[in-house]
Amino acid sequence: MKTKYIFVTGGVVSGLGKGITASSLGILLKSKGLKVTIQKFDPYINIDPGTMSPYQHGEVFVTDDGAETDLDIGHYERFIDENLNRFSNVTAGRIYQSVINKERAGKYLGETVQVIPHITNEIKENIYRAQESISADIVITEIGGTVGDIESLPFLEATRQVRREIGYENTLYIHVTLIPFISSSEEIKTKPTQHSVKELMQIGIVPDIIVCRTSKHLMDEHKSKIALFCNIQKENVFENYDAQSIYEVPLMLESQGLSKAVCKHLNITEESPIDLSSWNDLVIKQKEIHLSNNKVTVALVGKYVAMKDAYISYIEALNHASIPNNIKVEIKWIQAESLERENLDEEFAGCSGIIVAGGFGERGVLGKINAIKFARENKIPLLGVCLGMQLMAIEFARNVLGLEDADSVEFNENTTNPIITIMEEQKKHILKGGTMRLGKFPCVLKKDSLAYKAYDNKEIISERHRHRFEFNSDYKEQMEAKGFEITGTLENSTIVEIAEIKNHPFMIGVQFHPELKSRITRPHPLFVGLVNAMKNIKK
Repeated sequence: MKTKYIFVTGGVVSGLGKGITASSLGILLKSKGLKVTIQKFDPYINIDPGTMSPYQHGEVFVTDDGAETDLDIGHYERFIDENLNRFSNVTAGRIYQSVINKERAGKYLGETVQVIPHITNEIKENIYRAQESISADIVITEIGGTVGDIESLPFLEATRQVRREIGYENTLYIHVTLIPFISSSEEIKTKPTQHSVKELMQIGIVPDIIVCRTSKHLMDEHKSKIALFCNIQKENVFENYDAQSIYEVPLMLESQGLSKAVCKHLNITEESPIDLSSWNDLVIKQKEIHLSNNKVTVALVGKYVAMKDAYISYIEALNHASIPNNIKVEIKWIQAESLERENLDEEFAGCSGIIVAGGFGERGVLGKINAIKFARENKIPLLGVCLGMQLMAIEFARNVLGLEDADSVEFNENTTNPIITIMEEQKKHILKGGTMRLGKFPCVLKKDSLAYKAYDNKEIISERHRHRFEFNSDYKEQMEAKGFEITGTLENSTIVEIAEIKNHPFMIGVQFHPELKSRITRPHPLFVGLVNAMKNIKK
């Protein structure tokens, strides 16, 4: 079968869930036996989100091959259960950088370099490259931003050119738009959608399918009006009603016949009906747990908690872990800077577990150390992630070993006890962007450790990283003598990946980011273990 390309755009406002729509279609088509990949084009000039503030952009999602990407790539992976790569997220910055580098190298042979054709050709190369990287049957490309934004125009023009190059039956345009409800008059308004589609038509794109985000169910008259003014068939207008869980969206769209409409347009023979029974079972289980009174509360201690999207993979990993544990997990968001020794009992009241999240910079570090000390002394299950693991080591060195000035060289270059030091290969880097230890690395687990048991007795695991600093192995012997046990190291290396506190129900620090690999179909073992330990504490 010739590769098919699907483009997902958004209109009226941002934040409509284009990524969830793309992800939902991805799992539907994958369930038909097709090989699917998804990518996103972001129109901002940054090379990647790696140097952007979480308050600006939310979470930075890291792929196996070390790409720092938009959080939507996390949704793609969680839905289609495929490991994506550096071709899955491309920014305007990367496009322009590549074109300028080619111009400087004389690759354009003296041509005047312009948006069309040079920028649009570079965008198209990245569209096709996503298919070539995994030999996909279907490439779903989400165009970031909102139709009408100036910065999105080159990407939309490139997608228009793709249809011209490979044909109508090999391309499909889906437009995700908002249908507002005016409560004072109790009216559903389709006019914003009409204007959004008009913007697309001016570019030369007529959407084949419209997905309507709405808080009220659409009537036939609404769909007919949208179809008439937007020049599509009524059966190609789909409703994406506000759902309790994002994992309901594929089922909702499929109940209206989305995959059938897509396959019909792309001339894909439907060999057999989609079997979503296992996915449906998970959604039903998730609903039952949500409605249950059986619950535990975990405190998530971070420095960006005002922006929940900064921790979206943590949220989803906890949702996933609730299913095998058959218990609802609620999150208490705690701003790290607010934690003082005097208010810890109050802040952690009602919490059966603690997550100390990663981050960069000194702000909030003391509060995180206070949280770790509180969990260690009160036997509260704790998972420390990345910086969370490093601070576990610093807290232990200060309060158990008595090394009062124990610190990380990230915060104090002159400390006489650098428990956390910069990685040797990081010392040469001057630039910040894309220079950390990024992507997946193998880790050897110590037998009979908590981590070893959590990972179902596996001796070697693989996890994703995003950090510059590491535990200083010069302190390993004296730390372990007091109960700070190193239970995971980089394969063929002494670099510490996992540490545990002895004689504690569950206190594990990991240098990697386990939340990035959790899927609803395969909850991450460390989050499952944390929630299980919380259940036992609750009893």
